[in-house]
Amino acid sequence: MATDIDLHVGKRLRRRRRLLGLTQQELAGHVGVRFQQIQKYECGANRITSGRLFDLSRALNVKVQYFFDGIVDLDSAVKPANDSEEMDGDILSQKETLELVRAYYRLDERPRKRLLELAKALQGDATDVA
Repeated sequence: MATDIDLHVGKRLRRRRRLLGLTQQELAGHVGVRFQQIQKYECGANRITSGRLFDLSRALNVKVQYFFDGIVDLDSAVKPANDSEEMDGDILSQKETLELVRAYYRLDERPRKRLLELAKALQGDATDVA
């Protein structure tokens, strides 16, 4: 039976895999398992051993701690570290968000900064209207 921590780690695994644009099959190939195993990890059906977590962190180019980011207290239920982690429908896993992030990082540094400034300005305009 999946614990809250297993579910949290699985969500973080899925989020990072999607952000990198990897399929479950591709990630499975990097760590030497079948894609069904990645599916089970992502939904929390199977626990991830420490060795496998290390392999996944290397394949996804993150530190092992990444999978536990957002967990405030391991003795209680998993709670997001801040409200931005607790977004409707897990906004960071949505296809549109991932496409936007990928497009953003394909830009050179100067256009990226200008786009960020524009987004912040538009956000300010939206709050002024409301």
